Amino acid sequence: MGMTLKTEDFTRVLSTSSSGASNDQATAIKTVPVGLVCQYVIMPLTAFLIGSAALLPEYPAAFLGLVLVGCSPGGTASNLVSLIAKADVALSVILTSLSTIMASLLTPLLVKTLVGSAVSISGWALCKATAQVVLAPVALGMVVREKLPRAADFVGRFASFAGVLLVSLLCGGVVAQNAGMTVNGTPNILPTIVFSVLGLHGVGFALGYLASKKLFGLSEKVSRTICIETGMQNSALAVVLARSVIGNDPALASVVSLACLPGAFSATVHSCLGSALAVFWRWWDRRCTSFKSKKSDA
Repeated sequence: MGMTLKTEDFTRVLSTSSSGASNDQATAIKTVPVGLVCQYVIMPLTAFLIGSAALLPEYPAAFLGLVLVGCSPGGTASNLVSLIAKADVALSVILTSLSTIMASLLTPLLVKTLVGSAVSISGWALCKATAQVVLAPVALGMVVREKLPRAADFVGRFASFAGVLLVSLLCGGVVAQNAGMTVNGTPNILPTIVFSVLGLHGVGFALGYLASKKLFGLSEKVSRTICIETGMQNSALAVVLARSVIGNDPALASVVSLACLPGAFSATVHSCLGSALAVFWRWWDRRCTSFKSKKSDA
């Protein structure tokens, strides 16, 4: 992510002067705040409500994991889904970049606020972990892009594949680690977590689109983009933060695994839902175009 960004990307978006701005820049300045509000309001609150209803008080660790997913926006897979859905890819990249940077401050604040009374966590530990996982790597990537652009271009060829591979290994390992839950004689929590994650992302996609289209009156293309950015999360970040916040004490291994499960399932759920939505929109656009063509011929 960091090696794809330049400082002028942020100065262009955050510029308040629109006298010399293009239509795309003016649109970005208008719609970026809406996208960020949807990401940092809809998903955290939805995660809190679903988690409170389905996971508390029996499974506070899983509740923490679900809230971490809801408070971890910035999944880069959303950029590809936006491309497939014929949404605004430039806006998608801007929203992903800004939400990733803002996560260093807002994710710890939101998680501590939402789960503070249900799960005992250290706000400082969460802040430190988020900075290490998000802010430091992105800042390093931007420095490499600024100082060594050719090296950034070379590494960028393999970064996407490496990212997919690492996220798959990370999330697959978490699920495999908890496979014994189905046979250890205890109530099976896995279906509850899966349906909670499905509900979180489903509501995120739906409200992201409806809020953009109906509440803020944005265009169809922009509404699709914000819908995708809202529904798709940085699942790997949620898993890493769950491990970092709880710690590596062997006595807490089962708690850590349970807290990581929502993030692990989220990686698959949001990718499948987002891709299905993108394919539906492409089919719908072709159908509408065909209908208009036949109507004009008639």
